[in-house]
Amino acid sequence: MPVIQQLSPHVADLIAAGEVVERPASVVKELVENAIDAGASVLVVEIQRGGMGLIRVADNGCGIAPQELPTAFLRHATSKLRKPEDLAAIGTLGFRGEALAAISAVSRLDVISRQKGAESGASLHLEGGCPGRVEPAGCPEGTAIVVRELFYNTPARLKFMKSDSAEASAVGGILQQIALSRPDVSIRFIRDGKEELHTPGDGQLLSAVYAVRGRDFALGLAPVDGSGEGVSVHGFVTQPLACRGTRAMQTFFCCGRIIRSQMLSTALEAAYANRLLKGKFPGCVLHIDLPLHQVDVNVHPAKTVVKFSAERAVFSAVHHVVSDALDRAAQPVPTPPVQPASAAANPRGGFFQTMDAKTYRETVSSGGKKQSPEMKKRAVFRDPAVSAPAAPARDIPVQPRLSRQPDPAPVLPIHTSAPPDVPEQTALQPSQPPPWQFRGEILHTYIVAEDGDSVWLIDKHAAHERINFNRLKANPEPVMRQQLLTPAAVDLPQEQYAALLENLPLLEEFGFTAEDFGAGCLMVRAIPSDIGTDLIRETLEMLADKLLTSGSADPSAARDAMLHTMACKAAIKGGWTSDPAELQALIARVQSGEVQYCPHGRPVRVKISKYDIEKMFKRA
Repeated sequence: MPVIQQLSPHVADLIAAGEVVERPASVVKELVENAIDAGASVLVVEIQRGGMGLIRVADNGCGIAPQELPTAFLRHATSKLRKPEDLAAIGTLGFRGEALAAISAVSRLDVISRQKGAESGASLHLEGGCPGRVEPAGCPEGTAIVVRELFYNTPARLKFMKSDSAEASAVGGILQQIALSRPDVSIRFIRDGKEELHTPGDGQLLSAVYAVRGRDFALGLAPVDGSGEGVSVHGFVTQPLACRGTRAMQTFFCCGRIIRSQMLSTALEAAYANRLLKGKFPGCVLHIDLPLHQVDVNVHPAKTVVKFSAERAVFSAVHHVVSDALDRAAQPVPTPPVQPASAAANPRGGFFQTMDAKTYRETVSSGGKKQSPEMKKRAVFRDPAVSAPAAPARDIPVQPRLSRQPDPAPVLPIHTSAPPDVPEQTALQPSQPPPWQFRGEILHTYIVAEDGDSVWLIDKHAAHERINFNRLKANPEPVMRQQLLTPAAVDLPQEQYAALLENLPLLEEFGFTAEDFGAGCLMVRAIPSDIGTDLIRETLEMLADKLLTSGSADPSAARDAMLHTMACKAAIKGGWTSDPAELQALIARVQSGEVQYCPHGRPVRVKISKYDIEKMFKRA
C-alpha cells in the first residue's frame, strides 16, 4: 500500500497554481482586480505573444510597503480579510490571497512598487515562487508587476495553450469586462506594441460601452435606472430592433463583479416579451447592486457565479426596471411646433425680400419701382424680350404616383438532383405523375399536400435546410463564394472573436475569406454565394457560438456545426412568400423519402389521415 505523506510546499504551490492560473487571461484578471482593490484609477496592461512571453500590469494605486513585498507572495496572504465575519460581506474583487502566490509559482516575476507619499520604492524578483532580496528602486507611485515565461517550469501546461491570437483575445475579453464594470478606471491594453483598448475612465458607463463595444452597439441602447425590493438596477439594454442573433452581448455585474447567471438572462428576456423578433436576443450592460450580505460570491473558484439570498426580488427588479425602460424608449419624442415663415423674425430687416415671380418681373422692369398698369402696357411694346411670342405648349405625360411595395422575398434555388447517397429508385421519375397533389401554403410557412386519403403538412424552412445540409456535406468541391466590393468589418465579442480566429482555415473551406483586423474585429473579404451580405454578422455570430458549444478541438464536430449554420442561413424562411414551383420542388424531395428530418433532428413533415380529420369533426 502506498505510504501517505504530506506534499512538499513547492508541489502544493504548483497544484494551487493550476487551479488559479489556467491561462494568461487568468493572470491578467487577478492582477487587474488587485490593482482596482488598491484604489487605482489608471491601469496599463501590456502583453507579448498572447501573454505567454510577457504580461505587464502597472497601476497608480496605493502601492506596497517594501517590508510587505515578500509577504504579498505567500499563500493566503491578503489585506482584504481579517475575521470570519468578513466573508459574509465581501466588497472587494480579490480576497482569497492566492493569486500572487499562484502566479509567481509558475513564472519569472518582477514587482516594483512605491507607496503614496514615499520618497522611493522597492523591487523584488521571484522565480518559481522563490523570492530574492528586496532592493530599493526609483519608480512612480503605484505598483507594476511583470510576468515572464508563464508555465516555464510546468511544460505539460504549455500544450493546452491555444494560439497567440486566441490567448490575446481572451485577455482582451477579460479587460473589456473589467472596463464595463468600472467606468471610473481608465484601462489601456497594449498587445505586441499596438493599442487594442483605451477607456477614458470618466465615470460614465456609456463612454466605457462606446470604447468596448463600439459605436453601432452604443447607438442602439436604451438607458436603464431603477430599483425595487432593495435591489438597484442601472445600465443599458439594446433597443428591440438592435438585438442580435445570440446572447453574446449580455453582460451582468453584481456589486461591481462580472457574473454569469441564467436567472438574470431569463429576467432580461422576459422584459422583451412581445417586443422581439423570433430568434433575436437582447444585449445589455446591467449593474445589479444590493446589500453585500444578501449575495455570496464565494461559491465558485472563478468568482463568476454568485448566490442570491432573495432570487425572486432580484428577478423581479431586473424584469420590471428593464420593461419600464423599454416602455419609455418606445414613446414618441415630442416635436416642437413648426412656425410659419411669416412668423419668423428677420434681424436683417429688409435685406432679404420675399416675392413671387410676377412681382419680381414688375420690379426689375421698372428699375426697382412697382409699375402701374399703363407702364406695363408700354413696356410690352418697348421690350422685345417681353413681346416675343411664347413657345407652344407641349403635352408632357405625367407618370402615375406608385406606392412602394415591400420587396418580395428572394426565391432561392431548390436543387432537385438527389444526393449521391440516395437510391435512384426513391427519386420521382419526370414521366410519372406524382402520387401527391399540391394544395397550397398556410401561414407562409407550411406546405399543404394531399396524398390519397392523407394530408401532409411540410415545414418549408426545415425541409430546405436539410436539403442544403445534405448538398454541402456531400459536395467535395469548394463552396462557391462571392467577393465583396467593400470588405465588411465585423466587430465581435472577444469569446466569439477568438473562436473564429482559431478556425479561419475552416471558414475558408466554407466560403469565408476573413482576416484578423485586431481589437475584436474580423475583416471579411468574401462570403459564400448562398449568404446575403446583410447576414454576414449574424452568420458569423452563429458560427462562433456553434464552434464554442461543439468544441473546436474536434474537427468533425466543428465542420458539422459550420454546415448546420450555413444550411440554416441559406434556407428559405418561415414567413416568406414562396413561388409555387419552389414549393412543389420541396414536396418532391420530401415525399420521395429523401428528406425526413432537419439537421437539428426536428421532423420536416406531419401526416394527418382522413380518419383523424373526421374524428376531429365527430364524423368517425
